[in-house]
Amino acid sequence: MRFSRAVLVGLFALGTAGCGGESAPSTAIDVIGATEDPFETGVRLSHAGQLVRAATAEGLVGLDEQGRVIPALADRWIVTGDGLSYIFRLRDGSWPDGIEISGETARQALRSALAALAGTSLALDLAPVEDVRAMAGRVVEVRLRRPVPDLLQLLAQPELGLLHKGAGSGPMALRRDGAVAVLAPIPPARLGLPQPDDWRDTVRSLALTALPAREATDRFAAGKSDIVLGGRFESLPLAVGVAGLSRRALRLDPAPGLFGLAVATGRGWLALPECREALAMAIDRDAIGSALGADGWVATTLAVPVAVGGPGAERWTDRTLQQRRTEGAARMARCKLRSGDAGRLRLGLPAGPGSDALHERLVADFAAIGIAVDRVAPGAPTDLRLVDAVARYPRSEWYLHQLGCAMLRGPCSAVADARTAAADSQADVGQAAQLRAEAAALITSANFFIPLGNPIRWSLARERTDGFAPNSTAFHPLPPLARRGS
Repeated sequence: MRFSRAVLVGLFALGTAGCGGESAPSTAIDVIGATEDPFETGVRLSHAGQLVRAATAEGLVGLDEQGRVIPALADRWIVTGDGLSYIFRLRDGSWPDGIEISGETARQALRSALAALAGTSLALDLAPVEDVRAMAGRVVEVRLRRPVPDLLQLLAQPELGLLHKGAGSGPMALRRDGAVAVLAPIPPARLGLPQPDDWRDTVRSLALTALPAREATDRFAAGKSDIVLGGRFESLPLAVGVAGLSRRALRLDPAPGLFGLAVATGRGWLALPECREALAMAIDRDAIGSALGADGWVATTLAVPVAVGGPGAERWTDRTLQQRRTEGAARMARCKLRSGDAGRLRLGLPAGPGSDALHERLVADFAAIGIAVDRVAPGAPTDLRLVDAVARYPRSEWYLHQLGCAMLRGPCSAVADARTAAADSQADVGQAAQLRAEAAALITSANFFIPLGNPIRWSLARERTDGFAPNSTAFHPLPPLARRGS
């Protein structure tokens, strides 16, 4: 795959309106979160932290508003026929300290970024990277132990933004004004790109603030902000119910991933897969979608979707919900008798009206099989905890890494992990797919993760907002939103 310099000019022909001439009005963006989120460092970033990192520290590639991979520090690349080598040609330009962006400086930055990911699930996804090499001039090569079809998608993640002496190369510059992160596009000439004569007229700065969900939705309804980003299931009812808010302003992302309950302890009957399955059988997933107000929400009973390599089809389709609950109640009675456990669960959920609605539904679902539920705050001792994550790339590997013993805090399957590890080291694509299907089947049958459906991600945006589009990554980069007219 190749991208030309002309594409880069079109994407990054942005400039700081404050760098001479009149200042363009800024776009007010609120991101749901805590005040300090936009100013985070490190690799374990909040949503606001990811947005700011991606805007101020480009990787070799990035993501556009549609979720597609686009050029960033690299203006073109090629992939060798065996899929084991990605060779990136870097654009002209300098790091913030004036040092030239070269193959060697990019190699050092990428190696540092990869090393910093140790202990994260993203590190598991990038484990096939064998080496990063500097080649002649502005060329850097990423060597792999095995083909990784989604390597470009992984390299486009905000955590892979490249830093030189602690600073990124843009395409936006960050200035803090109290709780507001002011992000201004950097002139193309400073990015090593041709600068159009009218660049100053085509862009504006962004004023980004991280706020609690209710405050963010109220500000949008009052016309005090132009965009709200970072919405999740727990705050969706606030967006749906804001008085006077046009329903067309609410944008739901078609994002795959994990949304369900992980068993956090192996005590009592929770140690038994057939007892955990009774919980999964009792849930009315369609009713959850309705309670949350999530139009078009995709429910599932599978840990790993069939569409990405998961085995079989949806479970229990030959039984009605009432039949499943009748069977679950009988099974749970045996489980409680066998374990001597009274059948009371602690459920960890975040605060918010969406969580209230989910809690009410699960209380009713589990009561149907004789299980009582006590809600606890995130971080408190719990029996079931929420897993809510958007897939970084649409393959079974992502799901298996997320549900492996290295990432879960509680019961897991060492046998499934062994299958996943064998697949990750398998050169034969067909055999690797078979091993991953076996791992997915083991995880599903073990029932230490109870899937509910796709993760819910929402935004609010004015009807004529340029540079914004719902997408499968649920990530809405800031540079496109800085185009004048947004």
